Amino acid sequence: MSEHKATISWKRETADFTYQHYDRTHQWTFEGGVTMKASGAKEFLGNPALPNPEDALVAALSSCHALTFLAIASRKKIIVDSYEDHAFGIMEKNENGMLAVTKTYLHPKIIFSGDIIPTEEQIIQMHHLAHEGCFIANSVLTKVFVEPII
Repeated sequence: MSEHKATISWKRETADFTYQHYDRTHQWTFEGGVTMKASGAKEFLGNPALPNPEDALVAALSSCHALTFLAIASRKKIIVDSYEDHAFGIMEKNENGMLAVTKTYLHPKIIFSGDIIPTEEQIIQMHHLAHEGCFIANSVLTKVFVEPII
């Protein structure tokens, strides 16, 4: 078991606190001390130059899948030289009519080296195992589609 902590800080810095005008910029501080600015999604009047919670969800799913895949590969003595994923999520109304990130698509492109180069079938199986073992994917309702670039 483990605990994971984050502190989210926001402070009003304008006199006007109407929906159209308050600033969505806030701060994420993680237990290790890393602090970063974030905002709402641009569709919800946030700053498009900053990450938003929906982006963070997609990044967390992609990151968890990647780390789980790397663990599987290393245990199989398969050398991974690089792993890159251009992941994206879709926000739409779910079956209850509520806005949700309903689908996330992962597009991992992996470069292997060494004596053991996995076949396409083995890569797909490793992605399947990575998805099953990903703690974040096991924690959310969004459907995750892994579409490896082979």
